[in-house]
Amino acid sequence: MSQPVVQVEVKAVIPASGGCAIFLGNEEKVFVIYIDQMVGMAVMMAMHGVPKERPLTHDLIVSILAAYEARLERVIINDFNDNIFFARLILVADNELHQRKIMEIDARPSDCLALALCVKAPLYVSRKVWEHVADESTLLEAMQEHSRHRDQEPDEDEPGLET
Repeated sequence: MSQPVVQVEVKAVIPASGGCAIFLGNEEKVFVIYIDQMVGMAVMMAMHGVPKERPLTHDLIVSILAAYEARLERVIINDFNDNIFFARLILVADNELHQRKIMEIDARPSDCLALALCVKAPLYVSRKVWEHVADESTLLEAMQEHSRHRDQEPDEDEPGLET
């Protein structure tokens, strides 16, 4: 079933207490999804193209898709209920008869985002979710400012930084 969607991008991934805050949005609005720290690190590594010594789970899934000649076409964050976001992976595969098969798979938004960033697939949010979430642009700016300020402070435990 098709539903209206809004295209978004990952604006920032910021460590937060107990995990990471992923800010998604566009020029109109930004909203936040809180995820666990391990997937947050995978998202950050995919965003910045950080090479990995060994494949992470998301890299493994990308390799499996490639082995089956399937690809991630897009990700849609399609629902929101009791502070939980839901998402779908839209996969496409062509068979030997050049017939296209489209598969829609339920997955955690955090995993969907990591996969999408790995393969540079577009990210969408259903219009229903988009209209429900609050604009968190101010929170994003505050967290980025706090992060910049924290990064500029000298480490008290490092010798030679005393003034």
